[in-house]
Amino acid sequence: MPPSDVTPLSPLHDATRLWLPPLRLAGCVRAVLLRDTRGWVAEGVTHATYWPASPYCSLHFLFSGDGDWLATPGFVPPNDGYRLGPCLLSGPFTGPTHMHVRGATHGLIVMFMLDAFQALTGIAPEALQNRCDDALGWLPADWQPLLAAMAQAPDDAARLAVLEDFVTPRWQALRLERALGLRLTDWVEALAVRAATSSAGRSLRQFERRVKAWAGLPLRELRAASRAEAAFLQVAATQHDPGFEWAGVAADAGYADQSHLCRETRRLTGFSPEDLRRRMETDEAFWAYRVWR
Repeated sequence: MPPSDVTPLSPLHDATRLWLPPLRLAGCVRAVLLRDTRGWVAEGVTHATYWPASPYCSLHFLFSGDGDWLATPGFVPPNDGYRLGPCLLSGPFTGPTHMHVRGATHGLIVMFMLDAFQALTGIAPEALQNRCDDALGWLPADWQPLLAAMAQAPDDAARLAVLEDFVTPRWQALRLERALGLRLTDWVEALAVRAATSSAGRSLRQFERRVKAWAGLPLRELRAASRAEAAFLQVAATQHDPGFEWAGVAADAGYADQSHLCRETRRLTGFSPEDLRRRMETDEAFWAYRVWR
């Protein structure tokens, strides 16, 4: 459901940051979202965060604060809501989700590419589809020290260093084919090429099974997410141009037409393209969209 009111934007532009990994982690860590609202959100005030569908497996660290991850169509956490804890693990989501957070919070979210996460942890993304749970119950024993080190680090800069030092040698040891580039489209197409050229069999059905086994989602869902990201970034870059129009965005991002863009945007975010664009500009609950922009 859309939010019933609009929360003013924070005056502190550095309260939310996006960390992009170094090249040596290309194809492994997509990004890290860092969020700290201490000092400007009043205690006891409940506010929302809206998330789009997500083609990632993510670790959600909460160092300060409290809240709930709420049920939405396609995602039903325990008791119709999941209490945010020190570290949650979430899988790919095929639809939008949202949270209610109480008071000031401080945390970060590590977003892993689906095939990389499975190779690193042995956890199949399909087992986590449209789910979140306590990370301690899912991650293998050799990942438990990472959770402790992240909790004990003195600040976010130290946490990013801990994360990079932990993941880099494990990822490099796998020697997987890596998608170079910062956009989701690069990874999706590299995954498709790897599946198509695998020596295990090259029929269409085998190709589709390999993609889903590695990523937990069918290729059509991954391409829908990559189209959405392409459209999102184009809107961010051109929405104030005199000639901006949704039909042009749809064509450039690979949609059949503007109606296709509207249907897919609503399915993946819960909002029409224009409503989403407006809320990104005016509503603090859409901070994740703004930082990605």
